[in-house]
Amino acid sequence: MSYLVTLTDRAFEELDDACTWWETHRSPEQASRWYQGFIDALRSLSENPQRCALASENDLLVFEARQLNYGLGAKPTHRAVFVVRPNQVLVLRIRHLAQQNIIPDDFV
Repeated sequence: MSYLVTLTDRAFEELDDACTWWETHRSPEQASRWYQGFIDALRSLSENPQRCALASENDLLVFEARQLNYGLGAKPTHRAVFVVRPNQVLVLRIRHLAQQNIIPDDFV
């Protein structure tokens, strides 16, 4: 089964902000590579999104949340928190792995 992968406005903004950070603190080339790689990783959720682990916040939520970890090298730096709906994967948030867990109110 193939799913449509959609980002919330908030997730898209967080992805854009993270890319801007990469441009400022690393290089525009590395930022572009990071961004495109993350987009490709998100697109891969269209097939078998259940392969990803439950998000660390899952036990606090009334819905099942999963996460996809991503980074340029062998060590992931960011994660996409998402839900699987019929025919859709909805990416709710993009977070750096060093950030604290998301509280339920952060999903509103």
